[in-house]
Amino acid sequence: MWKLKQLVAGDEEREESFLEDESDGICSLSYTQSIIVFVRPIKFAILFTFGNLLAVGSTAFVIGPAQQINMMFDSARIYATTVYLVCVLIALICALLV
Repeated sequence: MWKLKQLVAGDEEREESFLEDESDGICSLSYTQSIIVFVRPIKFAILFTFGNLLAVGSTAFVIGPAQQINMMFDSARIYATTVYLVCVLIALICALLV
């Protein structure tokens, strides 16, 4: 909305980047989060993997595990499922082996 007002008024006194304009600090980490991510990457990777498994498990709980598997490996979703599972595994492997 600010950009629209600026365009209509012709006021171009301030130029903002995309992250400053849209995110409002969403991309920043708190002190505790930065300690977990950068000082203890193994703990972060385990919690990240566990959180992802809980997210998939919660939808499997709602619609049933067989239906969840069928939907995940549907021909339209097979690539997204593969990328998702590979990224979770890479995060876990990189943290545990590095």
